[in-house]
Amino acid sequence: MAIVLILSGCASSAGTGSEAAQAANGGTGGTLTYALATTPDTLDPHRSGWAVSVRVFHNIYDNLVVQDNDGKIKPWLAESWTESKDAKSYTFKLRKDVTFQDGTPFNAEAVKFNLDRVIDPATKAANALALVQPYDSSEVIDEYTVKVNLSRPSQAFLVNLSQTMLGIVSPTAAKKYGDQFGQHPVGTGPFEFVSWEDNASIKLKRNENYAWGPETVSNTKAPYLDGITFSIIPEEATRIGSVQSNQVLAAETVPPQNVLALQNSPDQQLLQADTPGLPYTLFINQRNAPWNDLKARQALQSAIDVGAIVKTLYLGTYKQAWSSLTPGILGYDSSLENKIQPNVEHANQLLDELGWTKGADGIRVKDGKRLVLRYVDGSPNREKRNDIAAMVQQQLKAVGIEVQVNITKDVATTIFQNQAYDLYGNSQVNADPNALSAFYHTPAKGARETLSGLSNPQLDKWLDEGAVEKDTAKREEIYRNIQQWISDQAIIIPIYIFPYTIAASKSVQGLTFNHLGYPNFNDVKLTGTGG
Repeated sequence: MAIVLILSGCASSAGTGSEAAQAANGGTGGTLTYALATTPDTLDPHRSGWAVSVRVFHNIYDNLVVQDNDGKIKPWLAESWTESKDAKSYTFKLRKDVTFQDGTPFNAEAVKFNLDRVIDPATKAANALALVQPYDSSEVIDEYTVKVNLSRPSQAFLVNLSQTMLGIVSPTAAKKYGDQFGQHPVGTGPFEFVSWEDNASIKLKRNENYAWGPETVSNTKAPYLDGITFSIIPEEATRIGSVQSNQVLAAETVPPQNVLALQNSPDQQLLQADTPGLPYTLFINQRNAPWNDLKARQALQSAIDVGAIVKTLYLGTYKQAWSSLTPGILGYDSSLENKIQPNVEHANQLLDELGWTKGADGIRVKDGKRLVLRYVDGSPNREKRNDIAAMVQQQLKAVGIEVQVNITKDVATTIFQNQAYDLYGNSQVNADPNALSAFYHTPAKGARETLSGLSNPQLDKWLDEGAVEKDTAKREEIYRNIQQWISDQAIIIPIYIFPYTIAASKSVQGLTFNHLGYPNFNDVKLTGTGG
């Protein structure tokens, strides 16, 4: 993963309030104020499906293992582990010095409780359920040894255990609060939950007892900060303006038009990390005609000018996506880059061949029915995704497709319950190509359907093989085949690779990113000077 710290100038900022106090104390103490673009859905890691939630509860929970920026799996709450010969079980030796923030001891029973909780239908787990597959059961060998059994081998399992959505929650608190645990989160992490004012702020405080951080951070003890206050500021100009006016010390998701000013600012800095996984992608719903026809989907591929969208909206600060995976993921196929180019003439030819002819208003008609595409996107306008919808609407109008854009706050009902869409965008932060399975594999009976409604035996076979193949070269080849097939079958329209950006006062020092691009606050100090 590419991690970049962009600093300019070296002017000083005296700092006020807690900042000034910390300057006299070597930068120790104080509260970091951090503006988020959207409010989290829940602080229960097993039930959340949002990256913004992870940015908050990443500080509350720890994991059994950690993945470093070279992709290697290292110990964390688990000191060591062994894999069985059939690759269907792992035996973890746990640390003996860890306690949850509510005083509950961390042990093998706690690990078993957590993994069982994720697969329990009553939990209604979101991304965690896909990550924990193919978990089957756990056996407590002794107080600090647990054997984890899988229903089949998985090369992604250890990697997935490093993701915060499989963070270890307090069994005591989870049982006490039940469905409300997400409002009362308790883990073993470096910060403890204090309060959550809906759509306003979330407050955390330092876990004074913390002494078991992973080797991926410099400070493995209690954080230097007294706490973190996450403020919810959806409007991007207000959010970044809050940093520039010193109302908050840091804010996420910097608008492209503000990047240059931050780079040249004597008082602020720009922090950035590319996020690996699945890029922001438009999924074509094949349950609906004519998008179940390859030629119709290829027409969308040719008519949508992704390059123009990315350049216009992101001013060179985002990279165009070309595949179903991002660069940096094992098996990423760079041969897809620049392969599909906009071609309005070809799009028109394909639609003509399908019998859709342009009417008097330029919209195509067949058998008395207009060619309509329903494009659904969520609110608020995260990462200018609503603007993407508007540009796609204009581009497809040029080839005779009427795009009806529906911006909704209730994405779950529209997409997953009613399936009332033809085009919908989504992405996922992940470290392993097995993440493709949740989006493209035929779902198990009773499981949630994929966004594209896709079901293909050959694709399923590749995905199943990729999940268990131990030979890295062979595994890479499998995932290249998958990416090529998805592209050739016009299953999706990849749009952009998301760079997670932070505008911060230069008084904020030591902020780093983990392997998935989430900010680490273990090492952060607030100083009276920047630069």
